[in-house]
This record gives sequence, C-alpha cells and structure tokens, in this order.
Amino acid sequence: MGTWRRLLLFGGVSLRGGGVAAALPLGCRALGCGRQLLGAEGEALKQRRTQIMSRGLPKQKPIEGVREVIVVASGKGGVGKSTTAVNLALALAANDSSKAVGLLDVDVYGPSIPKMMNLKGNPELSPSKVTLLYYCCSMSMGFLVEETAPLVWRGLMVMSAIEKLLRQVDWGQLDYLVVDMPPGTGDVQLSVSQNIPISGAVIVSTPQDIALMDAHKGAEMFRKVNVPVLGLVQNMSVFQCPQCKHKTHIFGADGARKLAQTLDLDVLGDVPLHLSIREASDMGQPVVFSQPESDEAKAYLNIASEVVRRLKSPPE
Repeated sequence: MGTWRRLLLFGGVSLRGGGVAAALPLGCRALGCGRQLLGAEGEALKQRRTQIMSRGLPKQKPIEGVREVIVVASGKGGVGKSTTAVNLALALAANDSSKAVGLLDVDVYGPSIPKMMNLKGNPELSPSKVTLLYYCCSMSMGFLVEETAPLVWRGLMVMSAIEKLLRQVDWGQLDYLVVDMPPGTGDVQLSVSQNIPISGAVIVSTPQDIALMDAHKGAEMFRKVNVPVLGLVQNMSVFQCPQCKHKTHIFGADGARKLAQTLDLDVLGDVPLHLSIREASDMGQPVVFSQPESDEAKAYLNIASEVVRRLKSPPE
C-alpha cells in the first residue's frame, strides 16, 4: 500500500519516537479519563509532555532544489487568493523564461489549482512522464482525491498531508515555488512557516472592510513567525463597464492601500474585477497565459516584478 493511500485511509492517532499509545474505552468521558490518569500512568504522561515541550518548534529545513518560497495568503476566503497565486506563478515564469517556477497548493480542504491549471489525474513519479503545463510544475492534494470528494479530516491528518506535500514531492531545481495557502491563520499556516524557510508572503485582499480586517490578521501572523511580508495585492479593485467604460468600486476604493499604510507595507498592485479573469480561471487557462497582452495579465506581470524586487536575494 502506497504512502498516500495509507495517508488517506489513516484513521487513528499514533505516538512516534518510542512513545506508547494506550487505547481508552469508547465510552470513557474526558473528565473520567482525567481522574484516572494517576500514579505511574500520570507521571509517564507528564514526562512525555515535558519531552515534547523541550523540543520547541520544529527546525526549518529547505525544500530540496527550491531557492525561493513565496506564499500567497489571505485572512478570508473568496478574495481571489488562488487566482492570484496561479497567475503570479505564471507571471514569474513569463517575466524571465530562464527561471523555473513551481506551484504548490496546500489548501487541503478546498484545492483549486487542478481546476485552474486544467490538470487531472494522479501525479507521476517518472520524470519521462512529467508534463510541464504553462511552464510551471504543480502539486495539489486535489490530484489525489476525487474532485467532488470532501476531505473530512482532523488537524493531525491535515498536518501529515502538509508534511508529505512539503517533503515528498520531487520538484527538481526551482528558482521560485509559489505556495497557495488556505484562508485563515491556523494549523496549515503555522506548519508551513515553521517547517520551511519562506522568502516572503503576499497578502491578497479586496478593498472591502470585512476582508481587510482578516488580511490585517494574516499579515500580523506572518510577522509573528518571522516571515517577511512583501506587500498586499488589492484584488477586485474596480469594475469597468465594457459598454460605457464607467468605473465602479464595488468593494470600496483603496482599502488595501490604507491597510498597507497602517502596516507600513507596500501595495504590490491592483487587479480589476473583470470577466476575463473569471472565465479564464474556470476554463483552466489562466489569463497571464491565455491573454498575455490584456490589461489584466499585465497587472499580474507587474505584481510579479514587484515581488521579485522585494526578495532579499532573488535568483540571478
């Protein structure tokens, strides 16, 4: 049984590193269990807890062959984070054809990359069978499960999956790896930031106040775990009527710019609310690749240039 199949079928909890796992009766309640952990068993549990706490945070280990890791995050879902991540990765490749770019989807519960990149089926292990679509390597949990199948996993399962996505994917040699993070500031964000060195984070938000509140939290979280925040992307910044060309700020005007000033950050760029971006994403043909001369594609290309300019040691 393969590693991933074992992961998908995994339904229990194990203690590794010499620990012993004792099964508790199914009907045992938390308070009752707490009272029973006395004597030798209680002391053993205390020692085990002390050992775990003494280890501190996991040591960061670079992903083999990857030079720069750029995470794309947002505090709230539905602000265009995955669309930004996909087009940012393709824009990095388009701006400099000599650079190798990868795209990693760690949104385990709601993977979007397979759909947006028009990729289906299982990832191949043989280099001779690898297809480089849109000049970008891709990996997602969505390749390993059915498109409509929900992943009903607890936190430990998710952490195990993230560990395998980070450590058991052969990327080859990459100049940039763009990581599409799930929304929020939870287990996945902490697990990724604590396990691998991250060159910088890009925070995506609409100008709407509700979205900006969570974007603020996302930026502060990365600062707390010592991940440089490269700047903000103001997505869906304005809608222009295709007939009369009148511009409407559906989600508000310049909200991300005001937040950037508060956080002492830069706005990397504005992406308009445009039908072509949505249609291209749904068809699996990102706008940077399918419509490279459009204003929408140029917005992502400019954002990619700003991201590279802010990296401490961009690949030469």
